[in-house]
Amino acid sequence: MKKIVLITFALVLGLNVFGQRRRNMNGVPQTNREPTELEIAKRKQMMEDRKQEYIDNFLTTLEADEFQKVIIKQYIESYYDKKIALLKERYEHSLDRKDAVEKLDNSHFKELEELISENDMAKIKEMIKGNFDEKEVVKKKKKKRKKRKKDKDEDDDGR
Repeated sequence: MKKIVLITFALVLGLNVFGQRRRNMNGVPQTNREPTELEIAKRKQMMEDRKQEYIDNFLTTLEADEFQKVIIKQYIESYYDKKIALLKERYEHSLDRKDAVEKLDNSHFKELEELISENDMAKIKEMIKGNFDEKEVVKKKKKKRKKRKKDKDEDDDGR
């Protein structure tokens, strides 16, 4: 009798937990509607803004002058646009897509190698591989901003 009650209790508890997990998969509510055109446009704009912010944060780590940074920014933007186009394109095999992305990685910045330093080119290649840590750059910017604000406050107090 104890075993039957125990098994029933465990079964009820297990089904309850399973049902809750299925309903709240990763905390994302499941919707049955398609996104509207306005939501799609808003999401695309957010993605574009985020891309620009990411590229700007990356450019602050480079040692190039302003003219070179503008050129590098154009190359990086065109690289990401081409990569997104490649990823959206249908391929017969996933290996074909992987080869196309690898070819883009190797060939897109060839012309840029002559214009910038080897150190900056190495940083670009690391960014392409996905090894750019943007959080460190944001922290450094925050520290600089705080330091400037602190220095400005001290200057104002000294007057």
